Amino acid sequence: MATTTSCSTECIKGSIHAGTPKGTIETLHGLSVYTVGNRTTPRATICIYSDIFGLGLPNNKIIADAYAASGEYLVLLPDFFKGDPVGLKVADALLPVDAAAQSTFAKYTGILASLPTFLMWQRRHGKAESDKICLDFMRELRRATPSERKIGMVGFCWGGKYAARTGLESNMIEIDGVKKPLVDAIVALHPSHLAVPEDVEGLVVPTSFAWGVEDIAVSFETKSKVEECHAKAQKARKEFPEIEHKAYTPGRHGFAVRGNPDDPQERKALEDSEKQVLAWFEKWL
Repeated sequence: MATTTSCSTECIKGSIHAGTPKGTIETLHGLSVYTVGNRTTPRATICIYSDIFGLGLPNNKIIADAYAASGEYLVLLPDFFKGDPVGLKVADALLPVDAAAQSTFAKYTGILASLPTFLMWQRRHGKAESDKICLDFMRELRRATPSERKIGMVGFCWGGKYAARTGLESNMIEIDGVKKPLVDAIVALHPSHLAVPEDVEGLVVPTSFAWGVEDIAVSFETKSKVEECHAKAQKARKEFPEIEHKAYTPGRHGFAVRGNPDDPQERKALEDSEKQVLAWFEKWL
């Protein structure tokens, strides 16, 4: 039976980070893509499926820049929302840099005012459409990428589910008569709407998950359900990819992309989740 986590107003809370993005917006395989890093001789390509704020949220571009900082990777942040992310007018109200300084009245007034807009956005970006846009792009990217170059996929919040789905056996494609997965390694950080077993049972590539202990949008119990699903799949299959799970405390929803850098615990989660991604790709790409 599929277990689905809900994307509540926690998906539209968190901090907007300071910084000047270093990449450029280009058109690639039909989407606008924030591109940064080694364009000529990359060790591998990293593709990011962002949270619901997409290219409009500076945090997402700053994270892409961090992945590219070593000079080893070409990093792509596609606009999987095709110009229709959740708007920063919502973010301005619900993403204060210092949440403690925001009054309770302002917080809940902002949530109530923004909720209808967010629900309408969810209707425009259902699973079928989101899945198609992501998989179509990744198929084209895989075909266009030199065979010797590996691809890593990382997803945050909303994007975590679809990042995981790029590694499913059912989404493999044939290239020169050989079936290949769309990506070679995955990191899914606090993935919203993750369906168990549908989104995880058929994984064929190494996958790293990050879970927040106090995440009220993605229940920490989902971690155990995914682990149980994989334990059963591992017994049934001769070959099963390496899977890891990391837990973050307190790990409020969005900790890997929208944590408050002025809060010591949230800053640590931001830094450690970045290290988790880079360590996983160092190992597998």
